[in-house]
Amino acid sequence: MILILLLALRTTWRFARAPLLAALVALLAWAAPASAQYAGLRTLVVPGAEPVTVALYYPTPAVARTQPMGPWRPVVTPGAPVAAAPLKGLILISHGTGGHELGHHNLATRLAADGYLVAAPRHPGDNWEDRSMITSGRYFSERPRQVSRVLDALLAHPEWGPRIPAGRIGAVGHSAGGYTVLALAGAQAEPARAAQHCRSVADDTGFCSLGKLSSGRGDSSPSAPPATPGAAPAGAQDGPLVSVADPRIRAVVALAPMAVVLTPQSLAAITVPVKVIMAERDVVLQGKYHGQHVAAHVPGVDASTVPGAGHFAFMAQSVWPLVSDAGDAAANPEGFDRVAYHATLENQVAEFLGRQWR
Repeated sequence: MILILLLALRTTWRFARAPLLAALVALLAWAAPASAQYAGLRTLVVPGAEPVTVALYYPTPAVARTQPMGPWRPVVTPGAPVAAAPLKGLILISHGTGGHELGHHNLATRLAADGYLVAAPRHPGDNWEDRSMITSGRYFSERPRQVSRVLDALLAHPEWGPRIPAGRIGAVGHSAGGYTVLALAGAQAEPARAAQHCRSVADDTGFCSLGKLSSGRGDSSPSAPPATPGAAPAGAQDGPLVSVADPRIRAVVALAPMAVVLTPQSLAAITVPVKVIMAERDVVLQGKYHGQHVAAHVPGVDASTVPGAGHFAFMAQSVWPLVSDAGDAAANPEGFDRVAYHATLENQVAEFLGRQWR
């Protein structure tokens, strides 16, 4: 009898294992990185009244090497061929005020090696060379719209458009970029909240002092390192309520976001998955007023705080000092190892985004 049962089980397994193995192979193929283990780098310029320069990181089989690019040292292969495997999705990265499209190259190259197309725009009027948009009266509305225009261009692009999987578009933003991606997810800014906030508190001086910045271009010489303040100034006015949601964005990661200007009601109405990561020692954007404001109102938010981290912990480590109105963006609080932390950050962001597409 036992022999008969064993034979029966063996026969059953013989016929059942094909679909089981197929399912297992499919699961492993999804979970594993794309066959390309490296990141290529290209530049795209989105035309318009204010052209947008975009760094495109993408999967490639070409071996990547460290490339000195100003203060940054991305591990990429410029102009490399695109991997043949299908893309996992498209991730847009929005830098902070006064930032640069290479400022988050470590996270971008990790996601590219995992199989994503990553687009990091240099925000016109709010980058290391030109900060004129800060006092333009359209700061809160224009920043998210710039990202949407980049998305328009990529979806219409003859090479990239057909490769981008429908429904697999996410956005990551740091500081003012955190505001930007939350606005794309549906959060609405009420600029007057910034002034009210700065009148009522005395311990968010990093954010409130940015309202006093001039609209000058500053040092725009080619050798000058990027200056990267962390938040939009309190004085930027766009009107009573700013609504710039982009329904194509299906998941959002906000790193040390500038968020006090966002209304609680609009945060509560967000329906896409949101991950918020704050820095314990953030003196530019106090987490209790910004990141925790998001965590308290967005349904199902995934919120955490990085022990010992400063505001700039989420940026790639620069080899030069990056002096800005918010401090040196290349400096780290005593005892905090930014390079070591980035391995954790990259894993957390990759896992969160991957979980949304399952």
